[in-house]
Amino acid sequence: MVRTAITPELIKRAPKVLLHEHLDGGLRPQTVIDLSRDIKYDGLPTNDPDDLARWFIVDTPGSDLVRYLEGFAHTTAVMQTRDQLQRVAAESAIDLARDGVVYAEVRFAPELHMKSGLALDQVVRAVLDGFAQGTKEAQREGHDITVRAILSAMRQAMMSETIAELAVSFRDQGVCGFDIAGPEDGFPPTKHLRAFHLIQREDFHMTIHAGEDFGLPSIWEAVQFCNAERLGHGVRIVDDITHVDGHHLLGRLANFVRDRRIPLEVCPTSNVHTGAAASIATHPIDLLRRLRFRVTLNTDNRLMSGITLSSEFETCANAFGWDLEDMEWLTLNAAKSAFYPFDERLAMINTVIKPGYATLRSSEAK
Repeated sequence: MVRTAITPELIKRAPKVLLHEHLDGGLRPQTVIDLSRDIKYDGLPTNDPDDLARWFIVDTPGSDLVRYLEGFAHTTAVMQTRDQLQRVAAESAIDLARDGVVYAEVRFAPELHMKSGLALDQVVRAVLDGFAQGTKEAQREGHDITVRAILSAMRQAMMSETIAELAVSFRDQGVCGFDIAGPEDGFPPTKHLRAFHLIQREDFHMTIHAGEDFGLPSIWEAVQFCNAERLGHGVRIVDDITHVDGHHLLGRLANFVRDRRIPLEVCPTSNVHTGAAASIATHPIDLLRRLRFRVTLNTDNRLMSGITLSSEFETCANAFGWDLEDMEWLTLNAAKSAFYPFDERLAMINTVIKPGYATLRSSEAK
């Protein structure tokens, strides 16, 4: 089979699916400045949008997840009212659509947006209304996108069961799943078993941040105690893979994750910025892809990493020699792993993703 090399222009045109994106990590720098001015928030390090964009990017060698999370104090500060949340959500949908994303699951923690008096359900409603507004504006520009929400509970807090109930209550209104986020070390997923069991009893969906800044025990608890359907990041599964005499040997947990086709929501640039990987060149995503784990490529936080999903594909293509067929495989992995009803998922694959890549191959062959 003739394989197709990819260029930045080809990547931008390709239909893409995004499963791991934080709403408060994807703001436009100018929006942060505008909203800060509106509420007289004086905590920003600069009011120049270019300088602010550079400030948010945590790419200092030795950075870790705690340093990476510092920027969120500024973004959440300007996401406390209905209008603020709706604007941020609408712009998120538009920006993703302009980048060629046809389906996205964007997560946020409602408990972080109550400082101005909003109730939890009001926070969720504002974000969902923003996604709807942004989707319509994107369609007017000629970009079709579906954006759904995942509600995250902060693992260092004690609201996970309440957030799980909230997610279920909005399940038919645009919320597609539940998650826990925040520092892994010291806050294992088993502290939130009641929330995960509630999600299971309600036949709903869950993904768990695990295997980012903590190792195999976090992944093991997430899949064996909490029955995670997907793993947020999950890159530390590589710690259960050894290289012996030219062969890769999988340990029991790695075998289990691969055998069960548990999707890995991998975010390479973010992993480098948080210290979960030393560099893109040494990031385990390509090894995991070659070993046929259910790998998906994601952004995590576009603002904090200074990326788009297109640029992330380009970065990995340059590092690992990926071509259009690899990009399609990763995109189909994401589509198959989405918290999206089966019929809609299948329609997206058969009428949008596969035809989109076929068209790109055809155009390159001429």
